[in-house]
Amino acid sequence: MKNKTGVLLIIVLALMNVGFTQENSVSAEATDAEMGMSFRDLPLLKKPYISVKPTKRNDGVSVGKLKVSERDKNSIIKVSQEIFEGKYGNYDALLISHKNKLVFESYYNKGRVNLPHGQASAVKGYTSLVLGRAIQMGYLSMDDLDRPLIHFLKDLDPKKFTQGAEKITLHKALTMHGGLTIDTEKWKEIENDSVRLKGQGLVQTLLEYSEPITDESQTYLYGNFNPMMVMTVIDAVVPGSAEAFIKREFLDKLGITDYKWSKHVSGLPQAGWQASIISRDMLKFGHLVQNKGKLNGKQFISAAYLEKATRGIVRPTIDWMPKNYLYGYFWYYTPVKIGSKSYDATLAWGGGGQRVMVVEELDLTIIISGYDRDDDKIMKPVFEIVIPAFAKE
Repeated sequence: MKNKTGVLLIIVLALMNVGFTQENSVSAEATDAEMGMSFRDLPLLKKPYISVKPTKRNDGVSVGKLKVSERDKNSIIKVSQEIFEGKYGNYDALLISHKNKLVFESYYNKGRVNLPHGQASAVKGYTSLVLGRAIQMGYLSMDDLDRPLIHFLKDLDPKKFTQGAEKITLHKALTMHGGLTIDTEKWKEIENDSVRLKGQGLVQTLLEYSEPITDESQTYLYGNFNPMMVMTVIDAVVPGSAEAFIKREFLDKLGITDYKWSKHVSGLPQAGWQASIISRDMLKFGHLVQNKGKLNGKQFISAAYLEKATRGIVRPTIDWMPKNYLYGYFWYYTPVKIGSKSYDATLAWGGGGQRVMVVEELDLTIIISGYDRDDDKIMKPVFEIVIPAFAKE
């Protein structure tokens, strides 16, 4: 019966013009013309590319076959077809890695296997990994997470600080508890001043413009300059610059060479958005988390830092965040209940649908890329179909 069901589904998919595997004529490879296009101008794929046996490319990503039950495989393929049809919003890619091998790969709409995709706030999660890399290399310690952030910034003038500036630690900034209170109109007057805000000038100005920082003001507030304060510390403690460190000691080591990482007005790399990464390369970030910070068997990200970063430390207080999500160090945590068992999941999440999701106990990493305005419907099939398929072994 299972074999008949699988054959029937393949026939149905063929009739629906679905690109089922890489053996057919359907391709998600960007053409020469598309390589130079802006994301906005990219044409939509006429058919989805769906493969249960991804092709090996020269990108350092190991590949394998989707080895789940025939029923679960068909269900995942059905979800992919529904993604293409727009049932869950505007999404461009769904990739699944199991046991460090890419076993399912699909592209839709503007998704291309060889083009970087915008990441939005998922970049916060990547910035957190960069900090973990700096800790692993000895430029910071775990104890430093609880030191005043200004301790690392030697170019600042403390005489001009608002009261309580010393209350902002790396831990506070990483959990969105910096506690800055900046008048919006005043900030608009200088937010594009690249001279005043250059380098550590950003933090200097923030600490001059903020109302006093108190225990009461240090409550969860998403964004609020926290990611850029963390990036400023990274820039201050690593040799050279944060930009060079990110390239040399993080992205290059992961084999990520085709990417875009914009700069903040301060001249430092953006810490919270405005980067583009190929979907396959996003897998590499997930694998670092899945493997407790190891790369090729060697410790690459501090394991102690990663353990803390990807576990729920605080409860977000913003309405658009799911109620069962907790927040770590720019990574989210949520339990995933399957039957009578609960699994820990952690994810970097960016607006529009970018997600690097890891369920370590299942050796599972899931990548989603998209540009959906609502950015929530896609998680229902992920929680109810994709993850449970790997919890049955």
